Amino acid sequence: MKQWLKTIRKGYGKKLVSIHAWNAWIVVILAISGLMLIGGFWREALGIGRVWLKWLHIAVGLAMLAPVVYYLFLASKHWKQLRNKPWQKANTLIVLALLIGWLLSGLVLWQFKLAGPLWSNAALLIHDLLTWVGLPYIIYHSITRTRWLKDPARRTIQINDSPIQMPDVKKTASPSSETDESVTRNTPAAMSALYADRSLHDQEVRPQGLDGNRTTTIEKPQPVYTRRAFIRSAVGVGLAVTLGPTFVSWVGKNLKFDNSIDSMLESDPNRMVPLPQPLSASSPPIGGGAEGHFRVYTVTPIPSFSNANWSFRIDGLVERAQIWNWEQFVKLARTVQVSDFHCVTGWSVYKNTWEGIPLKHFLEKAGVKPGAHSVKFYSGDGVYTDAITLEQARMDDIMIAVMHDGKPIPADLGGPVRLVIPQMYAYKSVKWLNRIEIIDSEHIGYWEERGYDKDAWLSGASQRFPNISGS
Repeated sequence: MKQWLKTIRKGYGKKLVSIHAWNAWIVVILAISGLMLIGGFWREALGIGRVWLKWLHIAVGLAMLAPVVYYLFLASKHWKQLRNKPWQKANTLIVLALLIGWLLSGLVLWQFKLAGPLWSNAALLIHDLLTWVGLPYIIYHSITRTRWLKDPARRTIQINDSPIQMPDVKKTASPSSETDESVTRNTPAAMSALYADRSLHDQEVRPQGLDGNRTTTIEKPQPVYTRRAFIRSAVGVGLAVTLGPTFVSWVGKNLKFDNSIDSMLESDPNRMVPLPQPLSASSPPIGGGAEGHFRVYTVTPIPSFSNANWSFRIDGLVERAQIWNWEQFVKLARTVQVSDFHCVTGWSVYKNTWEGIPLKHFLEKAGVKPGAHSVKFYSGDGVYTDAITLEQARMDDIMIAVMHDGKPIPADLGGPVRLVIPQMYAYKSVKWLNRIEIIDSEHIGYWEERGYDKDAWLSGASQRFPNISGS
């Protein structure tokens, strides 16, 4: 084992530099791909390319395991080199914690179906938190450690009769240490090991006497605020200004600061009159109130509706095609149910109290014709569609919802009317629903065309094929 470790650590300095470079490229690729995956513009622009980007993100994330594990074999030697360097030790621990945290939370998100909603939700929160904290730190560290920003070369000076001694990686040492120093002299971890106390950097060496054999030092005047300190501060302020508001917004949403349905309704662009009045089971909500935060994902700008431009219809292979305006629709008999809401990206909102009309009631009223195979749903954004089989559509808990926790559904959450399929991932629950069509074949939905699984069942779904007789 010792011999194996010795072989692994041979050429330690060069390997440390390679690990640092590989980690840097991995973090850059993960940062860019991750931000593109959550960006609303890219969700639409990439199309099926978003699925490929997602798998690239996963593959590169898994590749991050290699340099992390390799570093662990070199860690003991690196740690000895960092003796008496507390700030460099702290930086190493922080970066290592970020990489391991990203890796573990990413593994859970990758295997979200096996992990289940509870673990996936926690992993997504950790993944996001590490991103918002880690990326600014790494950017700041990278910029302020670049060569052009560093102090001029520091000098080792002996104040005696011997000549001035400059740092030389070929100074007397054992063969192994000579090899290591020669390949690590330019690494951040080795800089201070190769040079003496940095305070001597600000001293100027001048000969004393005519023979020039003795030396003395004349201390240079020190600036109140160095160029390096100014640039560090500027980089820090720039990161705080650009990323700070987004981070504060993320914290506020995830810690429930101003994250209520009321706050969404205050800025809701929908103008529907009259507003639906909640049933007693909705207000107060029998579920006790939703737990968690809805993340707003759309493939188009969020649409807005009023009585003038909104209608709801069911047509296709039905005996009685029907259409309702808002005043008629809001008078339809509604029921209340409590269910959890799970997004395929890993987040969940628990104990939602939904109020609306069961889908199977619409099918019964319309009268489904023989030969019907699927139920297709249309979004009011004019782009998004999805479908489920007729058998699935008769499940008891699929609802055309108009209220959430006793309040109208805001446009941000898909209101005024949205589909809720509790036992499937949320990309099946079409937002801004305004049409149901019964068709005689399968329909591939918006995200399924772009690589999502057609099978959107949650792991452990207990009622895939319920008793459709209602008994």
